[in-house]
Amino acid sequence: MNSSATSAVRLRKRHAGRPSPWGMFFRGFLKHPVMVGSVMPSSDRLISRMLAPVDWANCKVFVEYGPGVGTFCGHILDRMAPDAQLIAIDTNPDFVGYLRDGVHDSRFSAVHGSAADVEQIVADHGAASADFVLSGLPFSTLPPGVGETIAEATHRVIRPGGAFLVYQFNPRVKNFLTPHFARIDQAMEWWNVPPAQLWWAWKD
Repeated sequence: MNSSATSAVRLRKRHAGRPSPWGMFFRGFLKHPVMVGSVMPSSDRLISRMLAPVDWANCKVFVEYGPGVGTFCGHILDRMAPDAQLIAIDTNPDFVGYLRDGVHDSRFSAVHGSAADVEQIVADHGAASADFVLSGLPFSTLPPGVGETIAEATHRVIRPGGAFLVYQFNPRVKNFLTPHFARIDQAMEWWNVPPAQLWWAWKD
């Protein structure tokens, strides 16, 4: 079994009594629908397309906001270099605990905290900046001012040449990106429930 397959197996494997990823995700949606934003995890098609522009050879620090049950995590770890690190930040302690219990990779850290504090979190992990940041947070339903704060902090923490990768179901997310990122690529992924808008905001 190759290393890519191994990390995927590590992510999916669960012991008796531990909820399945789908069950855990649905439970999280029922408890925090405003923060989770969708009743279903992202499709493999969306994940592959979202991660396609990442320069993995020059990615040492990858940050994910709102990782949930780790739908993206295994795919990111499969692509990352052996000396890179993935920092997953979530405000839901249930998701954080689920990830810490289920993802067994020394490159992975699950942090209970806010994306607005990404600069301090990245610094706490021994890095000066992040190469790429991924977010599925529902910007349009976050409390007033939070989305703007997250977008600004994200722009500061990303190194030049890096990008903020965002998948959303509401086109208003662009309003949070344009004040900080001059170059933004956009696409639509219909093979997802619901169909999602994909954004790649580059820090040139």
